[in-house]
Amino acid sequence: MSLTYRETKQQYAALRQTYEYMLGERGRIETFVKSIAPSSITFLGCGSSYCLCESAAFSVRLRAGLTAQAFAGGDLLLNGERYRTALTGTLLVAPSRSGSTTEIVEAVRLLRGAAHVPLLAISCVAGSPLSAEADLALELPWAFDASVCQTRTVINLYTADLLIAAFLGGDEALIASIDAAIRDGEAFMARVEAGIRTAAGFDWTQAVVLADGELKGLAGEGAIALTEIAAVQAQSYHLLDVRHGPMVVVGPGTLVIAAASGDAGGARHRHNLLRDLKRRGGDRHRLRRRGRRGA
Repeated sequence: MSLTYRETKQQYAALRQTYEYMLGERGRIETFVKSIAPSSITFLGCGSSYCLCESAAFSVRLRAGLTAQAFAGGDLLLNGERYRTALTGTLLVAPSRSGSTTEIVEAVRLLRGAAHVPLLAISCVAGSPLSAEADLALELPWAFDASVCQTRTVINLYTADLLIAAFLGGDEALIASIDAAIRDGEAFMARVEAGIRTAAGFDWTQAVVLADGELKGLAGEGAIALTEIAAVQAQSYHLLDVRHGPMVVVGPGTLVIAAASGDAGGARHRHNLLRDLKRRGGDRHRLRRRGRRGA
């Protein structure tokens, strides 16, 4: 059993710790944000963490009704002065596996050196440089992964981000659904593992990951994970946007992973897209969770 596989299988045990920890920190988080009264929330990350930031910003807009955006750490490091007006009055939220990523730490120091910008840091290493910079530091050392940064770390950082969105929006239903998903997590993995192994065994050389809304950033992370772990070319797009150019590369050597849930009114369009992808020769993998169909 590889370390990557073992850490992936252990992710829900770590998630339970993260969930309970975040609930325990809820009062401190809400008090901190209220004291700042930010005009916006800015998520800051690199690579996988940036993809999570894109989803987190969408969640804050959707669930908390607040202005939110995501920046890549390297972009902000190189162009922070140009973006200064977009950062006026903002609260920085920086999820980081190590808490020592050069682009993140240097970008934060650069911004805060010119004017105080409040920072909430989330790290999987205790006492990291990023935590030392933060006005409020949340630390999830049980979620650190020793293999690659797409096993426990990604899902735990994303859950922390999503819970912050839920806290700010007072979304108790979302908090309860996260709890339920964690309870069902190991059983869910057991149900779908055989299907995932089947998909991995297909004769494919590239992958396309499709999703909309809050899941779009996670789709980007999925593409990064496939590239880094499986060493294959992978890209992510919005569901129907794959028709506008990228469809030409979908063929017999393509694995298509699509998060095809959404409003009932869009069912016909989703069905037609998946049908057309299949006709081009793309292999699709369908998963089921709690009796609902997904792809």
